[in-house]
Amino acid sequence: MNSKLINTVRWKFIYAFLLSGILTAAILYGGSKVAHSILAAQTYPDYSIPARGIRWLVNHIGSVPLMIMVAILGFVLFFFLFTRRLMLVLDEITAGIQEVAKGELSHRIEVKTSDEFGVVAASINQMAEQLQLSLQEERSAVAAKNDLITGISHDLRTPLTSILGFLEYIEKDRYQDEIEMRYYVSIAYEKSLTLRKLIDDLFEYTRVSGGSLPLSLTSLNLNPFLMQLAEEFAPMLEEAGMTYKIIGGQEPLWIKAAPGELVRAYENLFSNAIRYGAQGKVMEIALSLEGEEAVVRISNYGEPIPAQDLPHLFDRFYRVDKSRSRDTGGTGLGLAIAKSMIELHKGSITAYSEQGRTDFVTRFPVTAPPINRDAEER
Repeated sequence: MNSKLINTVRWKFIYAFLLSGILTAAILYGGSKVAHSILAAQTYPDYSIPARGIRWLVNHIGSVPLMIMVAILGFVLFFFLFTRRLMLVLDEITAGIQEVAKGELSHRIEVKTSDEFGVVAASINQMAEQLQLSLQEERSAVAAKNDLITGISHDLRTPLTSILGFLEYIEKDRYQDEIEMRYYVSIAYEKSLTLRKLIDDLFEYTRVSGGSLPLSLTSLNLNPFLMQLAEEFAPMLEEAGMTYKIIGGQEPLWIKAAPGELVRAYENLFSNAIRYGAQGKVMEIALSLEGEEAVVRISNYGEPIPAQDLPHLFDRFYRVDKSRSRDTGGTGLGLAIAKSMIELHKGSITAYSEQGRTDFVTRFPVTAPPINRDAEER
């Protein structure tokens, strides 16, 4: 018989029942022999109390009813002793369920057996752990929502305050001449553009991070894709006094992606490299195949990012102090959008910064090249 089947609560109760019956029968058999020998004796030494008690019970109750009573009491006693451990385990499970019901989700039931009770205890522990994790995630979501609202309020208030302030100057004729008025209008217009970009980035981040963005995936070769994007950034690079350099890219890097959506991620990474790498004069784009992954490294040179800030670069509204403040034009959402977009494509992104160079490394699982010749030429 299967050992797992034997080691079940059902069989343990059957064993307890059989052992209790066997031991009860043995006691009845032995007791009947002793009682028979005592009652059959003609004389009773010292007229002993046990002998007198047995004779009295037999005479007043009868031998058969007496044996039935002993059998019932003995069976109940033995059955209780043999099932006592199971009952203790059941009591612990019941107490554990009551603790979890009270909200003590950190409480765990000790799994002492491998039978159904052990499975129940393990399942309750797993349920409590999942509930605890869900509660923590819910609290984290609430805290993240509050942080998001706080960040949005702060970031929207700053340009809006400037816009209202300069419009108030114009409304109340607090300018000396038309030149000063146009200056105020120009500043208000620039702040309005900043405000619009922040709102657009916020909308896109919410759309991407919420998982509601549908992706129409197709085969995409990263080499021409990124080379074309780098060419489109040539005017911005020239304005910042920079150039770009392609490293590698000789072998095709085919991945599954939605080009129109993935380009947004790399636009943010390129913009970030230009914004903070003008001092280094060059933006490097390295493409390589590492095992089963297509790897893209985007590097810029300049002031390194402090080690304590690296783990938080992809957090929304996070900005490194000083050189990476709002004065540089960032909304604090670009890298968060890039990370969310890349993860939607089953990829990953990591940041490194040392010895005056900052690298953003993205990885995607490679796929087989498409059979369609038109797609190969893309």
